[in-house]
Amino acid sequence: MVTIADVARHAGVAPSTVSYVLTGKRSISSQTRSKVRDSIRLLGYHPHAGARALATNRSNVLALVLPLRPGVYLPVLMRFVTAVVTTARWHDMDVLLVTADQGAQGLRRIAGSAQVDGFLVLDVELDDDRVPLLRHLTQPSVLIGRPAAAKGLTCVDLDFEAAGARCVDHLADLGHRYIGFLGAPSVVYQRNTGYAQRAMAGFSSAAMRRGIASTALPAEDDYESVLTSVRGLLRTQPAMTALVVHNEAALGWVAGGLRALGRRVPEDVAVVAICPDELAEQMQLTSVQLPAEQLARQATELLIARLNGLSTAPLTLLPPKLSSRASTSPRPPRG
Repeated sequence: MVTIADVARHAGVAPSTVSYVLTGKRSISSQTRSKVRDSIRLLGYHPHAGARALATNRSNVLALVLPLRPGVYLPVLMRFVTAVVTTARWHDMDVLLVTADQGAQGLRRIAGSAQVDGFLVLDVELDDDRVPLLRHLTQPSVLIGRPAAAKGLTCVDLDFEAAGARCVDHLADLGHRYIGFLGAPSVVYQRNTGYAQRAMAGFSSAAMRRGIASTALPAEDDYESVLTSVRGLLRTQPAMTALVVHNEAALGWVAGGLRALGRRVPEDVAVVAICPDELAEQMQLTSVQLPAEQLARQATELLIARLNGLSTAPLTLLPPKLSSRASTSPRPPRG
């Protein structure tokens, strides 16, 4: 295994100089810095977290807090995890995954143990009990999501209100006047989760603005529940010709449920989803992209910037991007 001492001998400098180049703790001439970096590259040296921590008073570990709660869709969640881990590794940092649903108490325990340098927080509720603590922790944090009161926080999110509205505008422009909304599992709304509430609010306000008759229901993640929710939407709004789906786990059952109720996609009911592009492409669904990887990378970069003493924007909202596919088409004029 290559050590700092090996790099120092190869570069013809002291081991402390190698540490200073790695940590940036002291100013080193550009010539010496280049020599050390060349030796690091040639020898294939990978800094050990323990040595870096000793030199910088950091653990070089980020905590990724994503409680595994009911209604959370793991395949999408893992997109966030993968992007955070790979971005952190590019900065030579490790990630501690915190999956227990312990709220502020769990955060306080982790922060007090001095095991992590900062926090990335997922599944943010509008009235999240972790927020007051995050404002006062010594370690910085970045939220992937937005609470209702975001002052004093750093947040990165998709503009879910605009995403819900974008779905309505697309369908209204195609001539649809009766649109349903199939939302997340009911427990997600009961927790007052930010992304779910905002997407539904954006959908409802856009429907009102465009003069659209709209109905919204939650959906669980099994076929019978999806069928029941779709049937409920059609019962409330028999003239429904379009459906917005904000529930990745339900997407696989939507077309089958509509078929069972005598509706074809897109001839009878157009479908727009809010989901990752890859999932929409597989099913040929018109969709507003959920940019999980981009959100996770941006949040990680912001947290590392804060750890390095740089100022960051308090709120980064990504605008929605809609891709049109086979599940939507113009509504034929009524004869």
